[in-house]
Amino acid sequence: MDSETFQLFLWVMAGIALIVFVALYFVKAGYGMFRTPSWGWAVDNKLAWVLMESPVFVVMLVLWLCSGTGFALPQFVFLFLFLFHYFQRSFVFPFLMKGKSRMPVAIMAMGMVFNVLNGVMQAGGLFWFNENVPTGIGAAYLLEPHAWLGLSLFVIGMGINLHSDHVIRHLRKPGDTRHYLPQKGMYRYVTSANYFGELVEWTGFAILTVSPAAWVFVGWTAANLVPRADAIHRKYREEFGVEAVGNRKRIIPFIY
Repeated sequence: MDSETFQLFLWVMAGIALIVFVALYFVKAGYGMFRTPSWGWAVDNKLAWVLMESPVFVVMLVLWLCSGTGFALPQFVFLFLFLFHYFQRSFVFPFLMKGKSRMPVAIMAMGMVFNVLNGVMQAGGLFWFNENVPTGIGAAYLLEPHAWLGLSLFVIGMGINLHSDHVIRHLRKPGDTRHYLPQKGMYRYVTSANYFGELVEWTGFAILTVSPAAWVFVGWTAANLVPRADAIHRKYREEFGVEAVGNRKRIIPFIY
């Protein structure tokens, strides 16, 4: 793939993200609290998460090995952060989940396709087609103000995401299948604090790497999570009442 083809690839991915963003305000992705039989055959949630998230980890790792970048800085730091997130998401997060939920195969398959494409997109944006950060310019890059900002946002976002997942996991006692309104941490400000954390995390990654591909990924993250956060907010208001939800926003504190 040459540079022009890669740029076209980014534009196509960005265009599809916009379509997905609009569509998800009308069609609720059928997993979690929105799963219905109409989505068809479903598999164990833990297995589905591993199969859905792990392709991007594998693709990124393989393409890094093929790129010849090696341990050159700052690219290796970028790689480490990306793989650290997806190792947790692919091989730790699923096995911390409680209950016996199931995920539709259709949702899992769509997630797998996106993650393969995103692995190609991010690897291209980090190891081959990022004129903003030439390969091997050195560790001094990480001392630049924008790099510090990006790294800080990445760490803060991941911390919010992990803590919010922890809060959700401990809402129910064993055997309990009811829904509860999360109250701790960033859930005091938004009803989808885990999504807020992930959005902050990948925004930080894009600022750190100055990669157009990373910014397209931020767009995809928003396209998937913002409409779902809206659906969750509406669900909570219906189930627990407007007063219980209070002034919490959907995904961005004090804004939306």
